[in-house]
Amino acid sequence: MARLPRMAFDYIDGGAEREWTLRENCRAFEDVMFRPRSAVATATVDTTATVLGTTIGLPFILAPVGSSRMFYPRGEEVAAKAAGEAGTIYTLSTLSGCRLEDVKAATTGTAWYQLYLVGGREVAMGAIARAKAAGYRALVVTIDTPVAGMRERDSRNGVKQLLARNLSTIPHLGQMLTRPGWLYSFFADGGLMNFPNIVINGEPMGYADVGAALEQSMTSWDDFKWIREAWGGPIVAKGVHTADDARRAVAEGAAAIVVSNHGARQLDGVSPTIRVLPEVVHAVGGQTEILLDGGIRRGSDIVKALCLGARAVLIGRAYAYGLAAGGPAGVARAIELLRTDVVRTLKLLGCASIQELDGSYVDPPAEWLSRLPR
Repeated sequence: MARLPRMAFDYIDGGAEREWTLRENCRAFEDVMFRPRSAVATATVDTTATVLGTTIGLPFILAPVGSSRMFYPRGEEVAAKAAGEAGTIYTLSTLSGCRLEDVKAATTGTAWYQLYLVGGREVAMGAIARAKAAGYRALVVTIDTPVAGMRERDSRNGVKQLLARNLSTIPHLGQMLTRPGWLYSFFADGGLMNFPNIVINGEPMGYADVGAALEQSMTSWDDFKWIREAWGGPIVAKGVHTADDARRAVAEGAAAIVVSNHGARQLDGVSPTIRVLPEVVHAVGGQTEILLDGGIRRGSDIVKALCLGARAVLIGRAYAYGLAAGGPAGVARAIELLRTDVVRTLKLLGCASIQELDGSYVDPPAEWLSRLPR
């Protein structure tokens, strides 16, 4: 908050409507108790994980965060580079301000591309072809955005007008003038005037009402067939909340599922993701890999998710805060804080490796498990 104007900070920090799910995504981790093993020597621990055949040095992946150039110049490239240096995966949002080719070139690590169907099937096919040619390893298809959620902080603070460089930003000019360093760097970097990965009639799509664009081109299960054929590689279904949707994702060929409520930015009042995780893990029965995002703020949160069946987790706000505060150093610091937390938690649990974590290390509420079929 010290570097960003209110409108940009709230874009990172806020959620939908009353923000109940935003709060619960974090708080629900408190309901999961650890069961450590004492008198176990763990001088070193192994934090590597394998996701979709790729071995990563950390059990967490950088999630897609749209409009990251609003936080820091060339924000997506900066975050991707930091992820590669840390030995993990970066996921690029369709709604980014940097070209997907430039983002992939910025990282020495693995990159995934997150797909919205904004602009329609033909436009999406073009983005898929570009992502394949650039060397992205997986396609993350977000399925929980038939329309953008009601993010009341964004409506109050004028972030849409800022990104569109609309004159209606003028009433919010005061908050920007109090952050001259950010203001200069934002406009020196182009002011995020378009989405270069959504090419319509040969031109990048200008910043528009994303909610309306998503509503006109929402993703359905029927789309998975042509997306799978066009991509030809592993597909990750992101935005699964229920066992039924998890089973459907498996049937549609998803190589991995992300248990996600979009960081509580879509439908307020849905269950926190850590609570949904056991249901989804049980439903798929090992047929596909399970990932989780939402509410991750500490390494202990990551470890709890792994104990309950996640292969790895995705972090969004955790690195976006770092990007906004300090650019490359900020992202690196956010990653390092989580890595250190994970290592400490494993040692305190008496567990020498991520691969050894299982349900015996945690005690989740009985209510979460009582709904599972026997």
